[in-house]
Amino acid sequence: MSAGTATPQPSDDASIPRPSAPPGRGLDPLTARRRFTTVSFLFWLPIGMSIATGVLLFTDRGMGLAAIAGFFAVHSLTAAAMELPTGGLSDVIGRRTVLATAGLLNCAAFTLFGLAGAAWAITLGMALMGCARALSSGPAEAWYVDTVHAHAGPDADLRTGLARGSSAMSAALALGTLLGGGLPWLLGLGPGAGEWLTDATGGLVIPLSVPALLGALVEIVFVLYVLSALPEPPRPPATLRGVVGGVPAAIGAGLRLGARDALIRRVLLTASAAGAALAAVELLTPGRAAALMGTAESGAVLFAGLACAGFLCSALGSQLAPLAARLTRSSERAVLAGGGVVALGLTLLGITTGSPGPYATAAAVTGYGLVYLGLGVAGPNTNDLLHRRVDASGRATALSVQSLALQLVAAAAGLTAGVLPLGPLPWLLAAGVVLAVALLWVRRAAASPQVPLSSARPVPAGSTPER
Repeated sequence: MSAGTATPQPSDDASIPRPSAPPGRGLDPLTARRRFTTVSFLFWLPIGMSIATGVLLFTDRGMGLAAIAGFFAVHSLTAAAMELPTGGLSDVIGRRTVLATAGLLNCAAFTLFGLAGAAWAITLGMALMGCARALSSGPAEAWYVDTVHAHAGPDADLRTGLARGSSAMSAALALGTLLGGGLPWLLGLGPGAGEWLTDATGGLVIPLSVPALLGALVEIVFVLYVLSALPEPPRPPATLRGVVGGVPAAIGAGLRLGARDALIRRVLLTASAAGAALAAVELLTPGRAAALMGTAESGAVLFAGLACAGFLCSALGSQLAPLAARLTRSSERAVLAGGGVVALGLTLLGITTGSPGPYATAAAVTGYGLVYLGLGVAGPNTNDLLHRRVDASGRATALSVQSLALQLVAAAAGLTAGVLPLGPLPWLLAAGVVLAVALLWVRRAAASPQVPLSSARPVPAGSTPER
């Protein structure tokens, strides 16, 4: 991978004159990349730790499956409802403030999960985590792109940094899953360590709640790092009137830009296809794992291992994203290639459904890994295209629109897959959606100047031709 962060990629229409980079100022791109990677890792590590034990912890607290499903619905609905408003908030008051707020909300949520046993407290924690998810969906990446552009100009390479951030997220989820599942198990190995912990806290803390409480401590580290390591240029003092007026304006501009710009539409459709793929994998794989192993408990262990492997494949794909763009000679073709890999993985999962043999199992596991590998390749290249189209005035809002598209389609795809008969159909339907969207990138969008989100309006005919 290229270490230089200010070198234009060969895919970026070299024949078009480009402005020279401004004189260096602020953090250099390498430092900004390291800090962005660290922020991405610290934010997602506690979430990964909650994956392995979350359902088990709530069950141990006396919650039924219906109640647990309701908790997760609260999280998803809160994140979806807050996605656009919080993206606009970041563009109005600054990236660092919004990121730190997300960390504080997650800290409160993990504390509630670790200590509270009442349904209302868990519901509140899920709502706080959903709000934190919405708050975090754009500011860190927007800060990184703003910083690199301020130092090296709008033609600076973004793929490598975006890939490192995506890899850090996947690595944090993988490591967190292992830690979250291993800590309660290790406490059970000691002579009465788990029982002592429960007795010493009057049942307030149990082994399954340790990952959540440790996650709360990591969130404190995250907040302190954000406040100390992510400098921003001075912004006009934010007033209540300015925030109330600026956020809806940023939201409206983001929606208009997504409706009127061909490349942005493709970015949003690609995010939607990723949501459909993830919904199919996350909904259907646990049942297949349980059926393969014979019991729900052993199936859960297998799924945890698969989830960890999937996150590692996603991290590998993100690391390969800049190389994929160079080999295919454009970010658009790299997104196309990544989507093709995802569709192939879903197809393998579909055609091996109901086949318990070792070869079919190996093919299914390979397909699972290919889904995450392809998503890892496509993600940084898609966002590279997005950042080259949208300027700093609405970058976080655009990322929030992208995240909202993924979440809404994932919810719809999950409901659809849930009512379809078990078998190849849900997998192949998801594969068809991903492939159809990937083929949209066969034709490239011509390069154009960045569009200020605050002034998004219909694009004049001929200004963004397809070719």
